[in-house]
Amino acid sequence: MGLNAFNGKNKEEKGKLEEVLKTSIGIEEDLMRTYLITAERIHDDDELKERLENFAEGNAKRTKQLIDELNEEKS
Repeated sequence: MGLNAFNGKNKEEKGKLEEVLKTSIGIEEDLMRTYLITAERIHDDDELKERLENFAEGNAKRTKQLIDELNEEKS
């Protein structure tokens, strides 16, 4: 759907949406870092380590999608 659905909205609503996206990006980045740091500290459970790395990869993908949405909003 993208943010183009908000083209008819006023600046205040667009500003709120932009703030939500920026906050979400920060949360996803924090989670990604936490998962990677935790995975690096695990030495005796390869399965858990791999799952945490997969979680971090998912966060990276969501972060990229959120950044793309934010950039689309600005263009």
